[in-house]
Amino acid sequence: MNIQTIGIVGAGAMGSGIANLAAMSGFNVILRDVEDSFLEKGLSTINKFMDKSVSKGKMTEDQKSETLEKITTTTSLQDMQNADVVIEAVIEDLEIKKAVFSELDDIVAEDVILTTNTSSMSITTIASATKRPDKVAGMHFFNPAQLMKLVEIVRGYETSDNTVNQLKQLSEALRKEAVEVKKDTPGFIVNRIMIPQFIEAIKLVEEGVATPEDIDKAVTLGLNYPMGPFTLQDYAGVDIGYHVMEYFKEELDDPHFAPPHLLKQLVRAGRVGKKSGAGFYNYDK
Repeated sequence: MNIQTIGIVGAGAMGSGIANLAAMSGFNVILRDVEDSFLEKGLSTINKFMDKSVSKGKMTEDQKSETLEKITTTTSLQDMQNADVVIEAVIEDLEIKKAVFSELDDIVAEDVILTTNTSSMSITTIASATKRPDKVAGMHFFNPAQLMKLVEIVRGYETSDNTVNQLKQLSEALRKEAVEVKKDTPGFIVNRIMIPQFIEAIKLVEEGVATPEDIDKAVTLGLNYPMGPFTLQDYAGVDIGYHVMEYFKEELDDPHFAPPHLLKQLVRAGRVGKKSGAGFYNYDK
């Protein structure tokens, strides 16, 4: 592996977190988004994360400065021509992702691996927008990327063994534990297991079996999870879970994955979680 510069497309929560992680791990980073305001917000998030690390004694001010110096921001996708590998972290919209990959395919060198941080969508479909499907794979980080240890490396139908092996080495260089998803299936490993749990938890509330608070307490104390399903959904944004469920339902042709009615109400009301201050908690049903 000879990767020195990592290109990251998308400066949102995941993109900025991955950029921060890569820079802290010694890589040069090119962070791209469509507007300077998005980049500024991403850098602000990175600064806040490292300020907390400094205050806790986990990082020095010099280390913070060195990390920030490794991150270059841009609004031009053309600047990805200098990247040795690219990680896409834009909105979970398949057509937008395909458009990004099609452009990247014409910009980066022929041997550059293109990866997507999608949590659920088809790697094969995304790779079809390129002329290098053997060099396209999923590289799914978890939020916050700086702290969460897992990376799912996901094969598309034509992803080569060499691509997977290089991404495993990159994961190790980023101090992550990688698992290989051998078959391109919706949700990969973690979301395929987690989404049905979300659905069942919401149905328990709809049926009047228990409150979100007590379900979260039961799961955290009974299953030893770090947080319950409603806390986790509110943290991530319940609209994301809604769209993933819809995607599962269509791709797997299984109505059991359909979003429950309560979740639909929350999304239609715009009460989508932590950022709005009202997800499953603090919602007047």
